[in-house]
Amino acid sequence: MPLTTGASSTAHAETASAVVDAAATDLVALSHDIHSEPELAFHEVRSALKTQRLLAERGFEIVTGQGGMDTAFRATYGHGPLVIGVCAEYDALPGIGHACGHNIIAASAVGTGLGLAEVADALGLTVVVIGTPAEEFGGGKALLLKAGAFDDVAAAVMLHPGPIDIAGARSLALTDVMVTYHGKESHAAVAPQLGINAADAVTVAQVSIGLLRQHLSPGQLIHGIVTEGGEAANIIPGRAAMQYTMRAVETASLRELEEKVYACFAAGAMATGCSHELVESSPPYLELTPDPWLVAVFREEMESFGRTPVPAEFEATVPLGSTDMGNVTQVLPGIHPVIGIDSGGAVIHQPDFEKAAKEPGADRAVVEGAKMLARTVIRLAEDEAERSRVLDRLARRTVKV
Repeated sequence: MPLTTGASSTAHAETASAVVDAAATDLVALSHDIHSEPELAFHEVRSALKTQRLLAERGFEIVTGQGGMDTAFRATYGHGPLVIGVCAEYDALPGIGHACGHNIIAASAVGTGLGLAEVADALGLTVVVIGTPAEEFGGGKALLLKAGAFDDVAAAVMLHPGPIDIAGARSLALTDVMVTYHGKESHAAVAPQLGINAADAVTVAQVSIGLLRQHLSPGQLIHGIVTEGGEAANIIPGRAAMQYTMRAVETASLRELEEKVYACFAAGAMATGCSHELVESSPPYLELTPDPWLVAVFREEMESFGRTPVPAEFEATVPLGSTDMGNVTQVLPGIHPVIGIDSGGAVIHQPDFEKAAKEPGADRAVVEGAKMLARTVIRLAEDEAERSRVLDRLARRTVKV
């Protein structure tokens, strides 16, 4: 297919932007709607349906139940050889709703899809908006990768709200585990010597982890909570449990950290006479490695909208979380930029960020973010060398993470 550049590139980008502008009222309404009724991982029934409906009304073909998840879907438009995935998230956080702004992610993904659909035939695109549940907990994208939902996708894009603009955002690899200690109940006053205190095992493990922190390598993080610690003060707890998350800049470093933390868990059991079991509570999240070319183009688009993204040389200094979009970028080219929403200094997972995620700055991020992602994809589609690069990589792909 002959590819066009120059003035026609601008024409396609402006066409896509105009479509997003025309849909802006509906996109913002979707963002507010999802924000108003937050749903947790794997239970985003209403949010997924609302997202699907807006796409279906614009001619996208919807297939639900992807990867065995009721709230996962693929919405497809076009039949071109270059398949672009646009990832939509819509799960919320327990207790603080959409304090991570996934309502903005879903609405901007729909807007991106609508803008690209308008130019899909001209650019030889197939546009696939992929509904990805359970990013906060559960690894929906990791499950979708294994189920084949990205098998035909040459490149994937999405964006995430935050307090500042970051074109080349990265994230940490993550392992999340549940550790359960089994001891023996007894009366805490009458016969404490007959009990085996599972809560003490938790304490020993936590102290061990606290002492381990002085030996962590840069970029390694450990954090956790006690989820179960006994039912009454006069009963020696026979069962106690914790949830712990380990993070590192790279998967290899994470594996080293896991070994040390698991030894701390074992120390708790050994010191108290308990048994213990470990269960991964989510698929591992791999580090986010964005595609350099897509990052550079998205940075230019951010700047063209009057935004000031963090300079590339300082992006590595920005504190990182983790995302299952990292798993996607280990398999295919992708980006996960951060778009600022005027949060007044609040960061994600804070109550004030939840409030900001429905304010005018967030609405602006929905519309501008959709335009910037669409324009980035259009530039990929029109650049013969880069288009060939991602298609060649797709043809050679053999690994699912």
